[in-house]
Amino acid sequence: MVSSHPIRVVFGLGNPGAEHARQRHNAGFWFLDALAESAGASLRPEAKLHGEAAKASIGGQSVWLLKPAT
Repeated sequence: MVSSHPIRVVFGLGNPGAEHARQRHNAGFWFLDALAESAGASLRPEAKLHGEAAKASIGGQSVWLLKPAT
């Protein structure tokens, strides 16, 4: 079944902090970094979203990319 609702946000989950950067539990962060790079987007700190965020166009759809820091 194909949904008629487009994806609006992609969350990449991981553990914030340099001490966790190379741990496998950060695969979600790595995926989001690669997705942002391929879409030409730059993740930037967003205090009100409690993490890093970027708006990107993927497959012709506008989506938010979010790496939560909480």
